[in-house]
Amino acid sequence: MATYRRQFIARAGLTGTALGTSGLLSCFPAVSAQEATQASRLVPLDSGIEPTVRLIEDTPREELIETIATRIKNGLSYREVLGGLLLAGVRNVQPRPAVGFKFHAVLVVNSAHLASLASPDQDRWLPILWALDYFKATQAEEARQSGWRMEPVDESQIPLPSQARGAFIQAMESWNTEEADVAVAGLVRSAGRNELFELFCRFGARDYRSIGHKAIFVANSFRTLDCIGWEHAEPVMRSLAFALLNHSGEDNPAKSDLEPDRSWRINLERTEQIPASWLVGGENKVASLDLVAAFREASAEDASRLAVEALNNQISAQAVWDAVLVGSGELLMRQPGIIGLHALTTANALRYAFQTSGEEDSRRMLLLQACSFLPMFRNSAEGRGALGNSRVDDIVAGEEGADARAGTEQIFIDVSRDRPQAAKSLYHYMQAGGSAEVIMNEARRLVFLKGRDAHDYKFSSAVLEDYYQVSPGLRDHFLALSVFNLRGSEDRDNALISRMRAVI
Repeated sequence: MATYRRQFIARAGLTGTALGTSGLLSCFPAVSAQEATQASRLVPLDSGIEPTVRLIEDTPREELIETIATRIKNGLSYREVLGGLLLAGVRNVQPRPAVGFKFHAVLVVNSAHLASLASPDQDRWLPILWALDYFKATQAEEARQSGWRMEPVDESQIPLPSQARGAFIQAMESWNTEEADVAVAGLVRSAGRNELFELFCRFGARDYRSIGHKAIFVANSFRTLDCIGWEHAEPVMRSLAFALLNHSGEDNPAKSDLEPDRSWRINLERTEQIPASWLVGGENKVASLDLVAAFREASAEDASRLAVEALNNQISAQAVWDAVLVGSGELLMRQPGIIGLHALTTANALRYAFQTSGEEDSRRMLLLQACSFLPMFRNSAEGRGALGNSRVDDIVAGEEGADARAGTEQIFIDVSRDRPQAAKSLYHYMQAGGSAEVIMNEARRLVFLKGRDAHDYKFSSAVLEDYYQVSPGLRDHFLALSVFNLRGSEDRDNALISRMRAVI
Protein backbone atom coordinates (compact mmCIF):
# COMPACT_ATOMS: atom_id res chain seq x y z
CA MET A 1 0.00 0.00 0.00
CA ALA A 2 2.87 2.35 0.71
CA THR A 3 4.22 1.74 -2.80
CA TYR A 4 0.86 2.50 -4.40
CA ARG A 5 0.60 5.68 -2.31
CA ARG A 6 3.99 6.91 -3.47
CA GLN A 7 3.13 6.13 -7.10
CA PHE A 8 -0.18 7.99 -6.81
CA ILE A 9 1.46 11.06 -5.33
CA ALA A 10 4.25 11.07 -7.92
CA ARG A 11 1.93 10.63 -10.90
CA ALA A 12 -0.45 13.30 -9.62
CA GLY A 13 2.41 15.75 -8.98
CA LEU A 14 1.23 16.24 -5.43
CA THR A 15 3.07 17.01 -2.24
CA GLY A 16 2.15 16.15 1.30
CA THR A 17 0.66 19.64 1.67
CA ALA A 18 -1.45 19.21 -1.45
CA LEU A 19 -3.09 16.21 0.19
CA GLY A 20 -4.37 18.36 3.03
CA THR A 21 -7.87 19.78 3.34
CA SER A 22 -7.01 22.66 0.98
CA GLY A 23 -5.68 20.27 -1.71
CA LEU A 24 -7.05 17.45 -3.85
CA LEU A 25 -9.49 15.99 -1.32
CA SER A 26 -11.24 19.32 -0.92
CA CYS A 27 -12.64 18.78 -4.43
CA PHE A 28 -14.56 15.69 -3.26
CA PRO A 29 -17.89 15.84 -1.43
CA ALA A 30 -17.62 15.32 2.29
CA VAL A 31 -18.31 11.86 3.67
CA SER A 32 -20.15 11.75 6.96
CA ALA A 33 -19.12 9.44 9.77
CA GLN A 34 -22.41 7.58 9.34
CA GLU A 35 -21.76 6.94 5.65
CA ALA A 36 -18.26 5.68 6.36
CA THR A 37 -19.54 3.33 9.05
CA GLN A 38 -22.27 1.97 6.81
CA ALA A 39 -19.84 1.32 3.98
CA SER A 40 -17.46 -0.57 6.23
CA ARG A 41 -20.23 -2.84 7.53
CA LEU A 42 -21.16 -4.27 4.11
CA VAL A 43 -19.12 -7.10 2.66
CA PRO A 44 -17.25 -5.89 -0.44
CA LEU A 45 -17.58 -7.79 -3.70
CA ASP A 46 -15.41 -8.13 -6.77
CA SER A 47 -15.19 -4.68 -8.34
CA GLY A 48 -16.38 -5.97 -11.71
CA ILE A 49 -19.69 -7.26 -10.36
CA GLU A 50 -20.34 -4.68 -7.62
CA PRO A 51 -22.19 -2.19 -9.89
CA THR A 52 -24.59 -4.89 -11.08
CA VAL A 53 -25.23 -6.05 -7.53
CA ARG A 54 -25.85 -2.48 -6.42
CA LEU A 55 -28.25 -2.00 -9.31
CA ILE A 56 -30.24 -5.05 -8.24
CA GLU A 57 -30.16 -4.03 -4.58
CA ASP A 58 -31.09 -0.38 -5.06
CA THR A 59 -33.65 -0.44 -7.88
CA PRO A 60 -37.26 -0.55 -6.61
CA ARG A 61 -39.02 -3.85 -7.18
CA GLU A 62 -41.64 -2.36 -9.48
CA GLU A 63 -38.88 -1.03 -11.79
CA LEU A 64 -36.24 -3.77 -11.66
CA ILE A 65 -37.39 -6.02 -14.51
CA GLU A 66 -37.60 -3.11 -16.93
CA THR A 67 -34.32 -1.60 -15.71
CA ILE A 68 -32.42 -4.87 -16.09
CA ALA A 69 -33.99 -5.45 -19.50
CA THR A 70 -32.71 -2.06 -20.67
CA ARG A 71 -29.22 -2.85 -19.39
CA ILE A 72 -29.30 -6.24 -21.13
CA LYS A 73 -30.19 -4.57 -24.42
CA ASN A 74 -27.22 -2.24 -23.85
CA GLY A 75 -24.78 -5.10 -23.33
CA LEU A 76 -25.18 -6.48 -19.80
CA SER A 77 -24.44 -10.20 -20.13
CA TYR A 78 -26.37 -13.19 -18.85
CA ARG A 79 -23.39 -14.17 -16.68
CA GLU A 80 -23.28 -10.72 -15.08
CA VAL A 81 -27.00 -10.76 -14.31
CA LEU A 82 -26.82 -14.27 -12.87
CA GLY A 83 -23.78 -13.36 -10.77
CA GLY A 84 -25.38 -10.15 -9.56
CA LEU A 85 -28.52 -12.06 -8.57
CA LEU A 86 -26.64 -14.68 -6.52
CA LEU A 87 -24.38 -12.16 -4.79
CA ALA A 88 -27.23 -9.79 -4.00
CA GLY A 89 -28.97 -12.75 -2.41
CA VAL A 90 -26.13 -13.87 -0.17
CA ARG A 91 -25.35 -10.28 0.82
CA ASN A 92 -28.92 -9.39 1.77
CA VAL A 93 -30.64 -12.60 2.92
CA GLN A 94 -29.45 -14.69 5.85
CA PRO A 95 -30.10 -18.44 6.19
CA ARG A 96 -31.79 -17.88 9.53
CA PRO A 97 -33.95 -18.92 11.28
CA ALA A 98 -33.92 -21.80 8.78
CA VAL A 99 -32.19 -22.62 5.50
CA GLY A 100 -35.42 -22.21 3.57
CA PHE A 101 -38.41 -19.88 3.62
CA LYS A 102 -37.04 -16.44 2.65
CA PHE A 103 -33.64 -17.96 1.83
CA HIS A 104 -35.22 -19.47 -1.29
CA ALA A 105 -34.23 -16.20 -2.97
CA VAL A 106 -30.70 -17.65 -2.94
CA LEU A 107 -31.57 -21.33 -3.33
CA VAL A 108 -33.63 -20.76 -6.46
CA VAL A 109 -30.87 -19.04 -8.46
CA ASN A 110 -29.30 -22.22 -9.81
CA SER A 111 -32.73 -23.73 -10.52
CA ALA A 112 -33.65 -20.67 -12.57
CA HIS A 113 -30.30 -20.95 -14.34
CA LEU A 114 -30.90 -24.63 -15.21
CA ALA A 115 -34.37 -23.79 -16.49
CA SER A 116 -32.87 -21.03 -18.60
CA LEU A 117 -30.23 -23.31 -20.12
CA ALA A 118 -32.87 -25.85 -21.12
CA SER A 119 -35.26 -23.29 -22.61
CA PRO A 120 -35.74 -22.18 -26.20
CA ASP A 121 -34.09 -18.87 -27.03
CA GLN A 122 -37.27 -16.81 -26.76
CA ASP A 123 -37.85 -17.95 -23.16
CA ARG A 124 -34.30 -17.95 -21.86
CA TRP A 125 -34.54 -14.75 -19.84
CA LEU A 126 -37.90 -15.55 -18.21
CA PRO A 127 -36.59 -17.61 -15.24
CA ILE A 128 -33.90 -15.06 -14.44
CA LEU A 129 -36.28 -12.10 -14.57
CA TRP A 130 -38.70 -13.98 -12.33
CA ALA A 131 -35.91 -14.73 -9.84
CA LEU A 132 -34.89 -11.05 -9.79
CA ASP A 133 -38.40 -10.05 -8.79
CA TYR A 134 -38.51 -12.82 -6.18
CA PHE A 135 -35.27 -11.53 -4.66
CA LYS A 136 -36.69 -8.02 -4.35
CA ALA A 137 -39.68 -9.31 -2.40
CA THR A 138 -37.35 -11.24 -0.11
CA GLN A 139 -34.96 -8.32 0.31
CA ALA A 140 -37.85 -6.20 1.57
CA GLU A 141 -38.97 -8.97 3.92
CA GLU A 142 -35.46 -9.34 5.38
CA ALA A 143 -35.20 -5.58 5.84
CA ARG A 144 -38.50 -5.55 7.74
CA GLN A 145 -37.64 -8.54 9.91
CA SER A 146 -34.01 -8.01 10.84
CA GLY A 147 -32.19 -5.52 8.64
CA TRP A 148 -29.46 -8.15 8.26
CA ARG A 149 -26.73 -7.71 5.66
CA MET A 150 -23.50 -9.66 5.37
CA GLU A 151 -20.65 -7.77 7.00
CA PRO A 152 -16.97 -7.92 6.06
CA VAL A 153 -15.00 -10.80 7.52
CA ASP A 154 -12.71 -10.04 10.46
CA GLU A 155 -9.41 -9.94 8.57
CA SER A 156 -7.37 -10.02 11.77
CA GLN A 157 -8.73 -13.49 12.63
CA ILE A 158 -8.30 -15.22 9.26
CA PRO A 159 -5.92 -18.19 9.67
CA LEU A 160 -2.78 -18.65 7.64
CA PRO A 161 -3.21 -20.63 4.40
CA SER A 162 -1.44 -23.62 5.92
CA GLN A 163 -3.88 -23.59 8.85
CA ALA A 164 -7.14 -22.70 7.09
CA ARG A 165 -8.30 -26.22 6.25
CA GLY A 166 -7.78 -27.55 9.76
CA ALA A 167 -9.39 -24.48 11.29
CA PHE A 168 -12.42 -24.83 9.03
CA ILE A 169 -12.93 -28.51 9.81
CA GLN A 170 -12.55 -27.86 13.53
CA ALA A 171 -15.06 -25.00 13.45
CA MET A 172 -17.61 -26.98 11.46
CA GLU A 173 -17.28 -30.05 13.65
CA SER A 174 -17.70 -27.95 16.80
CA TRP A 175 -20.57 -25.95 15.22
CA ASN A 176 -18.79 -22.67 15.91
CA THR A 177 -20.22 -19.99 13.62
CA GLU A 178 -17.69 -17.23 14.33
CA GLU A 179 -14.65 -19.45 13.86
CA ALA A 180 -16.12 -21.02 10.72
CA ASP A 181 -16.66 -17.59 9.15
CA VAL A 182 -13.03 -16.54 9.31
CA ALA A 183 -11.76 -20.04 8.55
CA VAL A 184 -13.81 -20.40 5.36
CA ALA A 185 -12.59 -17.00 4.15
CA GLY A 186 -9.01 -18.19 4.59
CA LEU A 187 -9.82 -21.50 2.94
CA VAL A 188 -11.38 -19.88 -0.14
CA ARG A 189 -8.27 -17.73 -0.57
CA SER A 190 -5.92 -20.71 -0.42
CA ALA A 191 -7.77 -23.81 -1.64
CA GLY A 192 -9.15 -24.83 -5.01
CA ARG A 193 -12.71 -25.47 -6.03
CA ASN A 194 -12.48 -29.25 -5.76
CA GLU A 195 -11.01 -29.19 -2.26
CA LEU A 196 -13.80 -26.88 -1.15
CA PHE A 197 -16.44 -29.14 -2.66
CA GLU A 198 -15.12 -32.27 -0.97
CA LEU A 199 -15.42 -30.57 2.40
CA PHE A 200 -18.78 -28.92 1.86
CA CYS A 201 -20.53 -31.90 0.30
CA ARG A 202 -19.97 -33.89 3.49
CA PHE A 203 -21.01 -31.13 5.88
CA GLY A 204 -24.06 -30.43 3.72
CA ALA A 205 -25.26 -34.02 4.06
CA ARG A 206 -24.53 -34.63 7.74
CA ASP A 207 -27.89 -33.58 9.22
CA TYR A 208 -31.56 -33.44 8.27
CA ARG A 209 -32.34 -29.95 9.59
CA SER A 210 -34.26 -27.66 7.23
CA ILE A 211 -35.60 -30.68 5.27
CA GLY A 212 -32.65 -31.03 2.95
CA HIS A 213 -31.99 -27.39 2.16
CA LYS A 214 -28.40 -27.62 3.39
CA ALA A 215 -27.49 -30.22 0.77
CA ILE A 216 -29.47 -28.24 -1.81
CA PHE A 217 -27.50 -25.05 -1.03
CA VAL A 218 -24.20 -26.90 -1.40
CA ALA A 219 -25.09 -28.19 -4.85
CA ASN A 220 -26.72 -24.98 -6.05
CA SER A 221 -23.98 -22.63 -4.86
CA PHE A 222 -21.17 -24.61 -6.45
CA ARG A 223 -23.05 -25.05 -9.70
CA THR A 224 -23.81 -21.35 -9.98
CA LEU A 225 -20.23 -20.36 -9.15
CA ASP A 226 -19.07 -22.68 -11.91
CA CYS A 227 -21.01 -20.44 -14.28
CA ILE A 228 -20.35 -16.95 -12.91
CA GLY A 229 -16.71 -17.50 -11.91
CA TRP A 230 -14.89 -18.50 -8.75
CA GLU A 231 -13.57 -15.01 -8.18
CA HIS A 232 -16.96 -14.45 -6.51
CA ALA A 233 -16.70 -17.45 -4.19
CA GLU A 234 -15.81 -15.90 -0.81
CA PRO A 235 -19.16 -14.30 0.15
CA VAL A 236 -21.03 -17.31 -1.22
CA MET A 237 -18.94 -19.79 0.77
CA ARG A 238 -19.31 -17.66 3.91
CA SER A 239 -23.08 -17.77 3.48
CA LEU A 240 -22.92 -21.52 2.86
CA ALA A 241 -20.89 -22.21 6.01
CA PHE A 242 -23.31 -20.04 8.00
CA ALA A 243 -26.23 -22.04 6.59
CA LEU A 244 -24.72 -25.45 7.32
CA LEU A 245 -24.24 -24.50 10.99
CA ASN A 246 -27.91 -23.62 11.47
CA HIS A 247 -29.34 -25.48 14.46
CA SER A 248 -31.67 -22.90 15.97
CA GLY A 249 -33.16 -23.64 19.37
CA GLU A 250 -31.12 -26.77 20.05
CA ASP A 251 -28.14 -27.78 22.09
CA ASN A 252 -24.80 -27.85 20.33
CA PRO A 253 -25.03 -30.92 18.03
CA ALA A 254 -21.35 -31.65 18.63
CA LYS A 255 -22.14 -32.34 22.28
CA SER A 256 -25.52 -34.01 21.86
CA ASP A 257 -27.17 -37.05 20.30
CA LEU A 258 -29.95 -35.33 18.39
CA GLU A 259 -32.16 -37.12 15.89
CA PRO A 260 -31.21 -35.01 12.82
CA ASP A 261 -27.54 -36.01 13.31
CA ARG A 262 -27.93 -39.67 14.29
CA SER A 263 -27.97 -41.26 10.84
CA TRP A 264 -24.68 -39.54 9.99
CA ARG A 265 -22.91 -41.12 12.94
CA ILE A 266 -24.37 -44.54 12.16
CA ASN A 267 -23.56 -44.31 8.47
CA LEU A 268 -19.97 -43.30 9.14
CA GLU A 269 -19.46 -46.84 10.40
CA ARG A 270 -21.66 -48.44 7.76
CA THR A 271 -19.59 -47.10 4.87
CA GLU A 272 -16.87 -49.58 5.88
CA GLN A 273 -19.31 -52.46 5.28
CA ILE A 274 -19.84 -51.58 1.62
CA PRO A 275 -18.01 -53.99 -0.72
CA ALA A 276 -15.35 -52.92 -3.18
CA SER A 277 -17.65 -53.92 -6.05
CA TRP A 278 -20.38 -51.46 -5.06
CA LEU A 279 -20.07 -49.39 -8.24
CA VAL A 280 -20.12 -52.40 -10.58
CA GLY A 281 -23.34 -53.01 -12.50
CA GLY A 282 -26.32 -50.92 -13.45
CA GLU A 283 -30.06 -51.26 -13.65
CA ASN A 284 -31.93 -53.80 -11.56
CA LYS A 285 -35.59 -52.81 -11.71
CA VAL A 286 -36.81 -55.59 -9.42
CA ALA A 287 -34.26 -54.84 -6.71
CA SER A 288 -34.96 -51.10 -6.94
CA LEU A 289 -38.71 -51.56 -6.53
CA ASP A 290 -38.11 -53.96 -3.64
CA LEU A 291 -36.13 -51.21 -1.90
CA VAL A 292 -38.88 -48.68 -2.64
CA ALA A 293 -41.34 -51.00 -0.91
CA ALA A 294 -38.99 -51.49 2.05
CA PHE A 295 -38.40 -47.74 2.42
CA ARG A 296 -42.16 -47.22 2.98
CA GLU A 297 -41.87 -48.63 6.49
CA ALA A 298 -38.15 -48.58 7.30
CA SER A 299 -36.57 -46.28 9.86
CA ALA A 300 -33.68 -44.03 8.86
CA GLU A 301 -31.26 -46.50 10.41
CA ASP A 302 -32.90 -49.50 8.72
CA ALA A 303 -32.95 -47.78 5.31
CA SER A 304 -29.19 -47.43 5.15
CA ARG A 305 -28.77 -50.96 6.51
CA LEU A 306 -30.98 -52.29 3.71
CA ALA A 307 -28.90 -50.38 1.19
CA VAL A 308 -25.68 -51.89 2.51
CA GLU A 309 -27.22 -55.36 2.38
CA ALA A 310 -28.27 -54.79 -1.22
CA LEU A 311 -24.78 -53.64 -2.18
CA ASN A 312 -23.32 -56.73 -0.56
CA ASN A 313 -25.76 -58.85 -2.61
CA GLN A 314 -24.30 -57.49 -5.84
CA ILE A 315 -26.99 -54.82 -6.29
CA SER A 316 -25.32 -51.76 -7.81
CA ALA A 317 -25.19 -48.23 -6.44
CA GLN A 318 -27.19 -47.17 -9.50
CA ALA A 319 -30.05 -49.48 -8.53
CA VAL A 320 -30.03 -48.03 -4.99
CA TRP A 321 -30.15 -44.48 -6.37
CA ASP A 322 -33.08 -45.53 -8.58
CA ALA A 323 -34.89 -46.63 -5.41
CA VAL A 324 -34.17 -43.31 -3.68
CA LEU A 325 -35.43 -41.23 -6.61
CA VAL A 326 -38.50 -43.32 -7.38
CA GLY A 327 -39.25 -43.67 -3.65
CA SER A 328 -39.10 -39.90 -3.25
CA GLY A 329 -41.49 -39.49 -6.17
CA GLU A 330 -43.86 -42.01 -4.60
CA LEU A 331 -43.83 -40.07 -1.34
CA LEU A 332 -44.88 -36.96 -3.28
CA MET A 333 -47.74 -38.95 -4.81
CA ARG A 334 -48.84 -40.11 -1.36
CA GLN A 335 -48.87 -36.55 -0.03
CA PRO A 336 -48.47 -33.81 -2.65
CA GLY A 337 -46.95 -30.74 -1.08
CA ILE A 338 -43.91 -29.25 0.55
CA ILE A 339 -42.37 -32.37 2.13
CA GLY A 340 -42.60 -34.67 -0.87
CA LEU A 341 -41.21 -32.11 -3.26
CA HIS A 342 -38.23 -31.54 -0.96
CA ALA A 343 -37.58 -35.28 -0.83
CA LEU A 344 -37.01 -35.06 -4.59
CA THR A 345 -35.00 -31.82 -4.63
CA THR A 346 -32.78 -33.12 -1.82
CA ALA A 347 -32.25 -36.42 -3.64
CA ASN A 348 -31.24 -34.37 -6.69
CA ALA A 349 -28.69 -32.41 -4.65
CA LEU A 350 -27.22 -35.52 -3.03
CA ARG A 351 -27.07 -37.29 -6.38
CA TYR A 352 -25.20 -34.30 -7.87
CA ALA A 353 -22.72 -34.38 -4.97
CA PHE A 354 -22.30 -38.14 -5.45
CA GLN A 355 -21.45 -37.65 -9.13
CA THR A 356 -19.15 -34.71 -8.49
CA SER A 357 -17.14 -35.96 -5.52
CA GLY A 358 -13.85 -37.68 -6.23
CA GLU A 359 -13.52 -39.31 -2.81
CA GLU A 360 -14.99 -42.79 -2.46
CA ASP A 361 -15.68 -42.45 1.27
CA SER A 362 -17.73 -39.34 0.62
CA ARG A 363 -19.64 -40.99 -2.21
CA ARG A 364 -20.52 -43.96 -0.03
CA MET A 365 -21.66 -41.63 2.71
CA LEU A 366 -23.81 -39.57 0.35
CA LEU A 367 -25.61 -42.67 -0.90
CA LEU A 368 -26.33 -43.94 2.60
CA GLN A 369 -27.50 -40.51 3.78
CA ALA A 370 -29.85 -40.30 0.80
CA CYS A 371 -31.38 -43.61 1.89
CA SER A 372 -31.68 -42.48 5.52
CA PHE A 373 -33.21 -39.13 4.60
CA LEU A 374 -36.13 -40.73 2.76
CA PRO A 375 -37.74 -42.20 5.93
CA MET A 376 -37.10 -38.86 7.65
CA PHE A 377 -39.07 -37.12 4.91
CA ARG A 378 -41.81 -39.73 5.31
CA ASN A 379 -41.96 -39.02 9.05
CA SER A 380 -42.09 -35.28 8.39
CA ALA A 381 -44.94 -35.81 5.94
CA GLU A 382 -46.85 -37.91 8.47
CA GLY A 383 -46.53 -35.02 10.89
CA ARG A 384 -48.54 -32.92 8.43
CA GLY A 385 -51.35 -35.42 7.98
CA ALA A 386 -52.13 -38.95 6.92
CA LEU A 387 -50.22 -40.33 3.96
CA GLY A 388 -52.24 -41.72 1.08
CA ASN A 389 -52.04 -45.37 0.13
CA SER A 390 -50.97 -44.73 -3.45
CA ARG A 391 -48.06 -46.73 -4.81
CA VAL A 392 -45.83 -46.26 -7.82
CA ASP A 393 -47.40 -49.44 -9.25
CA ASP A 394 -50.75 -47.61 -9.47
CA ILE A 395 -49.63 -45.49 -12.42
CA VAL A 396 -48.97 -48.65 -14.47
CA ALA A 397 -52.57 -49.82 -14.10
CA GLY A 398 -55.27 -48.90 -16.62
CA GLU A 399 -56.17 -49.43 -20.23
CA GLU A 400 -52.91 -48.84 -22.01
CA GLY A 401 -54.46 -48.07 -25.36
CA ALA A 402 -56.74 -45.37 -23.98
CA ASP A 403 -54.04 -43.76 -21.84
CA ALA A 404 -51.49 -43.90 -24.62
CA ARG A 405 -53.80 -41.91 -26.89
CA ALA A 406 -53.84 -39.03 -24.40
CA GLY A 407 -51.54 -36.47 -25.95
CA THR A 408 -49.49 -33.85 -24.15
CA GLU A 409 -52.31 -31.30 -24.27
CA GLN A 410 -54.69 -33.57 -22.38
CA ILE A 411 -51.98 -34.69 -19.97
CA PHE A 412 -51.33 -31.11 -18.82
CA ILE A 413 -55.04 -30.36 -18.62
CA ASP A 414 -55.27 -33.32 -16.26
CA VAL A 415 -52.35 -32.00 -14.22
CA SER A 416 -54.70 -29.14 -13.29
CA ARG A 417 -57.80 -31.31 -12.89
CA ASP A 418 -56.81 -34.85 -11.92
CA ARG A 419 -53.15 -35.53 -11.11
CA PRO A 420 -53.50 -39.32 -10.60
CA GLN A 421 -55.05 -39.57 -14.07
CA ALA A 422 -52.32 -37.32 -15.48
CA ALA A 423 -49.67 -39.64 -14.00
CA LYS A 424 -51.24 -42.71 -15.61
CA SER A 425 -51.67 -40.97 -18.95
CA LEU A 426 -48.10 -39.71 -18.94
CA TYR A 427 -46.72 -43.14 -18.08
CA HIS A 428 -48.60 -44.87 -20.90
CA TYR A 429 -47.81 -42.01 -23.30
CA MET A 430 -44.13 -42.65 -22.66
CA GLN A 431 -44.52 -46.42 -22.89
CA ALA A 432 -46.13 -45.96 -26.31
CA GLY A 433 -43.05 -44.13 -27.57
CA GLY A 434 -43.84 -40.58 -26.49
CA SER A 435 -41.13 -37.94 -26.31
CA ALA A 436 -39.68 -37.00 -22.93
CA GLU A 437 -38.31 -33.78 -24.46
CA VAL A 438 -41.80 -32.71 -25.55
CA ILE A 439 -43.11 -33.30 -22.03
CA MET A 440 -40.18 -31.47 -20.43
CA ASN A 441 -40.41 -28.46 -22.73
CA GLU A 442 -44.11 -28.08 -22.01
CA ALA A 443 -43.55 -28.54 -18.28
CA ARG A 444 -40.94 -25.77 -18.26
CA ARG A 445 -43.10 -23.46 -20.36
CA LEU A 446 -45.97 -23.86 -17.93
CA VAL A 447 -43.69 -23.11 -14.97
CA PHE A 448 -42.67 -19.87 -16.68
CA LEU A 449 -46.31 -18.97 -17.30
CA LYS A 450 -47.91 -20.30 -14.13
CA GLY A 451 -45.15 -20.59 -11.54
CA ARG A 452 -45.62 -18.37 -8.50
CA ASP A 453 -43.19 -19.86 -6.02
CA ALA A 454 -39.49 -20.76 -5.84
CA HIS A 455 -40.49 -24.39 -5.42
CA ASP A 456 -41.95 -24.45 -8.93
CA TYR A 457 -38.48 -23.75 -10.31
CA LYS A 458 -36.55 -25.85 -7.80
CA PHE A 459 -38.76 -28.88 -8.27
CA SER A 460 -39.10 -28.80 -12.04
CA SER A 461 -35.36 -28.26 -12.61
CA ALA A 462 -34.51 -31.14 -10.26
CA VAL A 463 -36.92 -33.77 -11.54
CA LEU A 464 -36.44 -32.99 -15.22
CA GLU A 465 -32.68 -33.27 -14.74
CA ASP A 466 -32.97 -36.51 -12.76
CA TYR A 467 -35.07 -38.18 -15.44
CA TYR A 468 -31.76 -39.00 -17.12
CA GLN A 469 -30.18 -40.16 -13.86
CA VAL A 470 -32.79 -42.89 -13.39
CA SER A 471 -32.22 -46.20 -15.19
CA PRO A 472 -34.22 -46.58 -18.45
CA GLY A 473 -36.56 -49.22 -17.00
CA LEU A 474 -37.83 -46.80 -14.33
CA ARG A 475 -37.58 -43.45 -16.12
CA ASP A 476 -41.20 -43.43 -17.25
CA HIS A 477 -42.33 -44.20 -13.69
CA PHE A 478 -40.22 -41.34 -12.38
CA LEU A 479 -41.39 -38.81 -14.97
CA ALA A 480 -45.03 -39.74 -14.36
CA LEU A 481 -44.61 -39.15 -10.62
CA SER A 482 -43.43 -35.59 -11.30
CA VAL A 483 -46.93 -34.45 -12.27
CA PHE A 484 -47.85 -34.29 -8.59
CA ASN A 485 -46.00 -30.98 -8.32
CA LEU A 486 -45.78 -29.66 -11.89
CA ARG A 487 -47.99 -26.88 -13.22
CA GLY A 488 -51.01 -27.66 -15.40
CA SER A 489 -52.27 -25.79 -18.43
CA GLU A 490 -55.44 -24.65 -16.65
CA ASP A 491 -53.61 -23.14 -13.68
CA ARG A 492 -53.77 -19.37 -13.35
CA ASP A 493 -50.98 -17.34 -15.00
CA ASN A 494 -48.57 -15.61 -12.65
CA ALA A 495 -48.74 -11.85 -12.28
CA LEU A 496 -45.31 -11.22 -13.80
CA ILE A 497 -45.62 -12.92 -17.15
CA SER A 498 -47.08 -9.93 -19.00
CA ARG A 499 -44.31 -7.62 -17.74
CA MET A 500 -41.59 -10.13 -18.62
CA ARG A 501 -43.00 -10.75 -22.07
CA ALA A 502 -43.23 -7.01 -22.68
CA VAL A 503 -39.57 -6.32 -21.94
CA ILE A 504 -38.40 -9.36 -23.91
